[in-house]
Amino acid sequence: MSNVNSILSILAATYPEAHCELNFSTPFELLIATMLSAQATDKKVNQVTARLFRDYKTPEQFLTMSLAEMEQAIKELGLYHNKAKNILATCHILVANYGGEVPGSMEALTQLPGVGRKTANVVLSNAFHIPAMAVDTHVLRVSNRLGLASGTNPDLIEKQLMSCIPCSQWIQAHHWLIWHGRRICAARNPKCPECPLSPLCPSRLLPA
Repeated sequence: MSNVNSILSILAATYPEAHCELNFSTPFELLIATMLSAQATDKKVNQVTARLFRDYKTPEQFLTMSLAEMEQAIKELGLYHNKAKNILATCHILVANYGGEVPGSMEALTQLPGVGRKTANVVLSNAFHIPAMAVDTHVLRVSNRLGLASGTNPDLIEKQLMSCIPCSQWIQAHHWLIWHGRRICAARNPKCPECPLSPLCPSRLLPA
C-alpha cells in the first residue's frame, strides 16, 4: 500500500505527543481502567479511577470490596453491573494464579473475565511495551476511511493493520489513529477541510 508511509509520517508529525489517555501507574491500574472504558470516555473513566485507585491499588485490595461496593464505585460508567462482576472475578484469578500480578501475554490476558483482544493489546503495548495493535472504534473508523484496512471486524482490522504497518510503529500508530479519530476524523461531521491527511484520504468529504 503505497500511501502507508506517507500517512504514518503525517500522523507522527501531527500528533508527536500521542499517548494512552487513560491514567494509570501500574499494569493492574491500566487493566482495570481499560475494562472500565467500554462504552465510556477516557475522561469519565479517569474521573472514576482517580477516586477508586486512591484507596484500592492492587487485586488484593479490590477483593476487600463487595460486588455492591464495586458497583457503587463505578456506577457512573455504562455497563457497571457486568464490569463490576468481571473486575472482581479477574482479581480473584490474578491473586490465585499470578501472585497478584498482571500477566504479560495475550493468551493469559484474554482468559480473564471481561478481557478481549482490544483490552489485552492496550495492556501489552502501554504497560509492557510489547508491540500490539489495539483496535477500538476510532482505530476501526479511521483505518477504514484512510484505506489502511477494510471491514467491521476488529480482529480482522487488527491483522490488516499489523500487515501494512511496521511492527516498530504498532504502538504509536495505534495512538496516532485514536488521536486523529478524536480530534479530526470524528464519526459524524469529520473535519476534512482541516485534515492534514485529506490529500491522501479516499473518503474525504469534498466541498459542495
